[in-house]
Amino acid sequence: MRKCSVWTFLPIMFSLFTAAGLWIVYFIAVDDEKVTPLNSEYRRPGSKSPPYISIAGNSPPASCVFSQVMNMAAFVAFAISVLRYIHLKPKVRKPWLNIGSLVALSLACFGMTLVGNFQLSNDEELHNVGTSMTFGFGTLACWIQSVLTVKVNLKNEGRRVGIPRFLLSGAVTLCMLLYFALMAQRLHMHAARAQWALVMFFLAFLGSFAIEFRHYRFEIICTDDQDTAVSLSETFSEISEHQSDQL
Repeated sequence: MRKCSVWTFLPIMFSLFTAAGLWIVYFIAVDDEKVTPLNSEYRRPGSKSPPYISIAGNSPPASCVFSQVMNMAAFVAFAISVLRYIHLKPKVRKPWLNIGSLVALSLACFGMTLVGNFQLSNDEELHNVGTSMTFGFGTLACWIQSVLTVKVNLKNEGRRVGIPRFLLSGAVTLCMLLYFALMAQRLHMHAARAQWALVMFFLAFLGSFAIEFRHYRFEIICTDDQDTAVSLSETFSEISEHQSDQL
């Protein structure tokens, strides 16, 4: 039986550590009485703030952890998106789907850095731009990757993996629509719960890349400038299902 590639742990660890980091931020904010617990009733005038992720990570010490979590998550998520692009590059018939997914995930990762580094109280406009980029482009990437999963059908697992991804994409989309709709109606406690669910579903989606990564190995090849035997483009073209993925 073929052993699982060590790269299968990257998406899993990303999802687990990012989720754990965000929940740590939440519990710090609750302990400092900055936000209302998620299991509480509606917020009353003059009480604590609703438990939006951005509000939980708005004030120190929670804001310090929040910035670190978001920056690390953005970096690792971008790495995963690049590896996924390289993974699918020689196998997709319509490269624009693969390129579109890479661009969407990259913009979502950039939005994550804006959310983490520009707290709500410091620069609300830029923070909200980052939130919109993260949720909007992240949701788009989920749908594109779901389509690619079925179309490429790696190891004949396309339908078995694609159906759960379509369900996760639908859950992400539904939570995002609920989040904005409830927030517009000032139902902040329900909106905050929808936001937390949205983020957890999105992390679960990215973590599912471990299913395909378990079959492949990625390597970084360093060559001398005078050695023209291997070029970057040639390395990409040599990726196959039974050989190491190379970057």
